[in-house]
Amino acid sequence: MAIDSRLTGNFVGGEWTVGESGQTRANVNPGDLSDTIGVFTESGGTDVDAAVDAARDAAAQWRELGPIKRASYLRAAERLIERRADEFAAAITREQGKLLEEARGEVNRALAILDFTAGEARRLNGVTTPAEEPRTLSMTFRTPIGVVGLITPWNFPLAIPMWKVAPALLAGCTAVFKPSPFTPYTAALLTGVFTEAGVPAGVLNLVQGDRAAGEALVANPAVAGISFTGSLPVGTAIHVAGAPRLLRMQLELGGKNAVIVLDDADLDAAAEAIAFGAFGQAGQRCSATSRVIVDRRVKDDLLERLVTRASALKVGPGTDPTAEVCPVVNEERLAACLDAIDGAQDAGAKIACGGGRVIDGLPEGYYVAPTVLRDVPWNCEIAQEEVFGPVLSVIDADGFDDAMRISNSVKYGMSGTIFTQNQSRAFEALDRFEAGMLHVNRPGVGAYAHLPHMGVKASQFGPPECSPQVWDFYTDWKSACISY
Repeated sequence: MAIDSRLTGNFVGGEWTVGESGQTRANVNPGDLSDTIGVFTESGGTDVDAAVDAARDAAAQWRELGPIKRASYLRAAERLIERRADEFAAAITREQGKLLEEARGEVNRALAILDFTAGEARRLNGVTTPAEEPRTLSMTFRTPIGVVGLITPWNFPLAIPMWKVAPALLAGCTAVFKPSPFTPYTAALLTGVFTEAGVPAGVLNLVQGDRAAGEALVANPAVAGISFTGSLPVGTAIHVAGAPRLLRMQLELGGKNAVIVLDDADLDAAAEAIAFGAFGQAGQRCSATSRVIVDRRVKDDLLERLVTRASALKVGPGTDPTAEVCPVVNEERLAACLDAIDGAQDAGAKIACGGGRVIDGLPEGYYVAPTVLRDVPWNCEIAQEEVFGPVLSVIDADGFDDAMRISNSVKYGMSGTIFTQNQSRAFEALDRFEAGMLHVNRPGVGAYAHLPHMGVKASQFGPPECSPQVWDFYTDWKSACISY
């Protein structure tokens, strides 16, 4: 199915343009490699600088509107996406690969983010405080930081851009949006919606491309802040590059998330939640369940349930209504999953189910069988490093304290979950988890638009995303004392 050729370019200053370099990249459906969605522009520094200039030129007028009027554009965009929800879901499935049901869930998440953010327009306030002198008013208020660069990943090509674009615009910032080169089409549709909603030219600019575009965006001195979601190595490189000029950063990075299952847990509920967290979206979520830390006394019972559940999952393209596990996004992810499984076996782990690529009966694509690894040493590579695929490591623990030690042994701290019927243990775990998003007796994935999306340790640097706390990235605090 052909797409609008304009959407394969950049969007700068209110106009669709082609990258100056003339270089392009084919965007291919990971569930069917015979389906080329489009050939998208590859941007360089000149393209990025033009987008930043357009954002800077639009900044003063956009700021003067104030948050209540800016919110009207967000609500208009929300109405447009609601009407075009099926189109967005189909685009997400086609270029990212996730199941159509998962894509619809992502569209709903984006709508919730828009709804919440627009509602914040009347709460984007400061405080009045007592003054030390008579006849004096003292107060605080927020102002937008200026032009922001928004660099987003491929795993949530609508929701993650939305939780950056929406607060950036409401705060009064203008933006240059650089999506992943693996999901350029959804990004173009999103940009088009805000344009159709009436957002003025230059307020939101889209620059397609890979590393060169990202590096140019971080390096441009007119950019006041970078919000990035992606891997720890790339986030660290952005931080290092921006540090000499004290560039404001919001970095949401990787995760190595654990579900602790104690000996009093409801094992059926735990197995169902673990399977959902580990194999939903083929494990390609920063909060995906990649480790199960289980009390030895119930290990075999839990493993039996997990293997039964994982072995029964049907792998297939996102458009197959009977499929339960989608492909991974590209050949690099496929190779990384298979290499991680091989490395785990070298470290002494055993394959309980899955363990390889799935080919039979499917279109040519990047399909990995849902994999459960047992007897995984707590300190081996696969138990410490992110895989970002449908690969689950089961690690034995000697009770609650040992499970908490193993859970906190990694450098990441995105999500932490515990299954137990002991209320005291559950609340103690909430206190002891070295993670930012916590769950008890429920899947360890998913979040609300009004709660902070954040991690600790190497999973997060800077203010969280979503929630009222996001304004600490997009705005500066100011204080004023007025004598009368």
